[in-house]
Amino acid sequence: MSQAAALLVEFEELIRTSPERFQLHEATDENFQWLGRVAAAIEHWNSSRQITVQFGISQLSSKITREDGLRTIFGLLYHARTELQRTLGLSPSVAIGKGQVFEYFDELRKVIEGARSDLLFIDPYLDAEFVSRYLPFAAAGIPVRLLTDKKLPTLLPAVDAFVAQHKCVIQVRSSAGLHDRYLIIDGQFCYQSGASFKDGVKNALTTLTRITDVFQSVRTAYESMWAAAKIERPLPP
Repeated sequence: MSQAAALLVEFEELIRTSPERFQLHEATDENFQWLGRVAAAIEHWNSSRQITVQFGISQLSSKITREDGLRTIFGLLYHARTELQRTLGLSPSVAIGKGQVFEYFDELRKVIEGARSDLLFIDPYLDAEFVSRYLPFAAAGIPVRLLTDKKLPTLLPAVDAFVAQHKCVIQVRSSAGLHDRYLIIDGQFCYQSGASFKDGVKNALTTLTRITDVFQSVRTAYESMWAAAKIERPLPP
């Protein structure tokens, strides 16, 4: 994982696990540990902001300046998260109107291009059209995993042809009962699509939602499902 990706994971975890904001001035181990992690993360992200975050932390000790301190700390956290998302090419959550097929395609393309070590697609309706539309944007050498169900007769020949031409590694597994559509990137980031990846916004407005708060639960659930799924196209010997 790159340093920027590791930092983004840390900032998202800090935001997700922040103690009760208006109790941060209390001298508890939880508060000290969390504020220490904030200061360290800010220093690694942008050392010039270290003085600012330390000043914000010092403001927590006074009732008069406490709200200013909270604004400083959380403003830096959200600022850092946004800048790192841009650096990594990770799109925020977006709503895309019916018929805006290119906009959906372009948002998903940017997400796929940002992967560095692994792509896991979960969608019961992956087919040949999906392969030709999106897999060319995966960086060379990145393993791709497809967890699907309904369209295997059209998907598998397309994957075989794509692999033969591009010399890439693509695994396909099937599992009954899939419903939601997710893309997990490098085991660290996740997007949920409101529509099938192959259809996008052909038929209705949809969303491409960045999953943060429940990311670990989603990842664990689908990695377990992947491990138990039927192997349709294994790794090469």
